[in-house]
Amino acid sequence: MQQALLLAYNAFAGHQRDWGLGITLVCLAILVSLFLHDIAYRVLGKVKHAEHRERSLLILSAQHLRRPARWIVILTAIGLVFPWIPIPAAYLGMAHKLLGIFWFLGLGWLLVAAVYLAEDLLLRRYDLHAADNLRARRIHTQMQFMRRLAITLLLLLDAGLILSLFHDSKLWHYGAGLLASAGLASLVLATAAKSTAANLLAGLQIAFTEPIRIDDVVIVEGEWGRIEEITTAYVVIAIWDQRRLVVPLSYFIENPFQNWTRQTAELLGTAFLYVDYSVPVEALRQEFTRVLESSPLWDRRVNSLQVTNLSEHTMEIRCLLSARNSSEQFDLRCYVREKMIAFIRQNYPDAFPRIRFSSLQEQTQPPAIVSTQLQRSVGQP
Repeated sequence: MQQALLLAYNAFAGHQRDWGLGITLVCLAILVSLFLHDIAYRVLGKVKHAEHRERSLLILSAQHLRRPARWIVILTAIGLVFPWIPIPAAYLGMAHKLLGIFWFLGLGWLLVAAVYLAEDLLLRRYDLHAADNLRARRIHTQMQFMRRLAITLLLLLDAGLILSLFHDSKLWHYGAGLLASAGLASLVLATAAKSTAANLLAGLQIAFTEPIRIDDVVIVEGEWGRIEEITTAYVVIAIWDQRRLVVPLSYFIENPFQNWTRQTAELLGTAFLYVDYSVPVEALRQEFTRVLESSPLWDRRVNSLQVTNLSEHTMEIRCLLSARNSSEQFDLRCYVREKMIAFIRQNYPDAFPRIRFSSLQEQTQPPAIVSTQLQRSVGQP
């Protein structure tokens, strides 16, 4: 009896020593991996502080890859000491699969972060806030769509790698049956997924034919705004009053819309004046030129004042101007209206539109009253 107890104690003590050794190895592996990871990124941090003007490849790598790389290093270190962990044989296969699943999840995270890193490296030379940002908007739009497509493909690949860890024939048998039944179900779902597929194809077409780009100024459904985001299913338009208009991608393929920055951001604008026939047009033309030259909003391309229409009461004068973009064009049009109206009110107050009345000739009225002509001017009694 004592011998049996001694054997049991020795077996338990040996088992405890094995588990203690395994746990110690795991802790050492985690500590060493974290230490090496921290040392590497501290070195990158030194580089970051040394370069203030331009972010280098190492700095961008530190920003995007730090967290996923940490988990990859930790899981790899645990995998190296895994043979010395005393896991019961019944659970050894499950433990291997669990470690493999976490490692592939970390790999997928790392690859997605690498896609964002590549996007930042490619877009760092293209500034959307530049004056002439046509090429920048084109590259940003294409890279945004390609990033989402690449991430989708990487996630599918990562899911396939995780499924490859399972070699159970029953699992693959059920999976094959599920795929076969999915073929029949896809016929039913095809109609429901028609809009999704149309938006996906529209996204591909938009990315390469470029009817719209990021930061384009558009008018959609009567709303003025800028393209803020292009996803794989819809487009987000930032309206001027801080609302957001969400439009399906297929809308821009199937419906007409206005794009004010398709080739360039430069635009022409008009300010109309309605004045009396007595106003001297040449004086207005000179004042219009002076107003434009006094404003930094004018890009000095177009300056034209013409009489474009006549009616029985007024003449229509069009002030044609140009600006670098739509926002400056709107502000310049308002500025021109204010200054031109102030000039007319100060120098030609009788030149505002007037309505003339004449009294009807009556037999009982004396001739002096019959010939009286009443005039009424806008803003004057």
